[in-house]
Formats: sequence, C-alpha cells, structure tokens
Amino acid sequence: MTTIRFFAAARAAVGVDEVAVTAPDLDAALRGVDATDPSRWLALQERCSYLVDGVTTRDRSTSLEGVAVVDVMPPFAGG
Repeated sequence: MTTIRFFAAARAAVGVDEVAVTAPDLDAALRGVDATDPSRWLALQERCSYLVDGVTTRDRSTSLEGVAVVDVMPPFAGG
C-alpha cells in the first residue's frame, strides 16, 4: 500500500489531502485517483513532479514496489 499526498493545485483538483493505493507503478496509481475535478487532475499530472519516498522523478513508469509515500508536487508560483 502506498500513500499519495497532494499539494496545492493537485489537492484542489483531487479534493483530498491523501489517498492510499495499491498499484504497480506511478502511472497506474495516478490514473486510479478518483478526483473531484477529473479534467483538471488529468492536465496537472503532465506538469507535476513526484517525490517517490523522497526521490524526485517525472517518470511515471517508476515502480511503486516497496514505496511508502508519493508526494504530488504541482508547479508553484515563481518557480
């Protein structure tokens, strides 16, 4: 089980702070999120960075085997 935590615009699109998922990789986990604003969530996924147990990635094929936490980091103003 992996916890996905959402921040800023990602949190607004999904509607919750975090969800628990079981998925083989990051892409499957993200596709499985039940967002309150699905179109906004879909668009954001392409622009976000992800921290997979503290390691930054944009590779959505990253395995989640043994991963405890994924942080979804949308682009922030000014950076």
